Amino acid sequence: MALMKSGWLWRQSSILKRWKMNWCDLWIDGSLMFYKTESRRNHESRIRLKIQSVDVKAGLECMGVIPPEGHPKENLVVVVLRDRSSIVMCASSEDESLAWKLTMMEAKRNTVYMYNPYDDGYQYVSVDSHNAVYINPDYANGGIHHILVHQQRRDGIGEQVALGLLAGMATGAAMRSFLCMPFWFC
Repeated sequence: MALMKSGWLWRQSSILKRWKMNWCDLWIDGSLMFYKTESRRNHESRIRLKIQSVDVKAGLECMGVIPPEGHPKENLVVVVLRDRSSIVMCASSEDESLAWKLTMMEAKRNTVYMYNPYDDGYQYVSVDSHNAVYINPDYANGGIHHILVHQQRRDGIGEQVALGLLAGMATGAAMRSFLCMPFWFC
């Protein structure tokens, strides 16, 4: 997994509203991870921007939020979540807060472009944890599109039930023949 942005951010706690410094990593799959130290040993919390977030605000867009002491309001970054709560953070500068906002919006959108050497261009590839679609337009052969859908194997319950029924029938037939065996010799 690729790292999009990382660095120190002030983060406001949700209960006591205290500010504390956290090392933050933003991954290409939209995971925003908060750590106590730069070593990334144990994460404090994780936010999946693609699933949980609704909006990302930066600077003067953040209404009603008081920044930490010694920082202007332009340094704020607020991630609004689906459950109407928000994650309030503060960067070291206004440019840094804007960079975090744009990177979070990009991670939320989850766009990845792959280079296609045959077409000498880039194509969009969606990044999902369970499904990826690769589209390779072939302009040389009349514009035919080749689509490859890669899915993870699903453990179907139907296969397990069918194998269980088959094993049960075989066991039943074997038991029936063993029970009837004494009567054959009479």
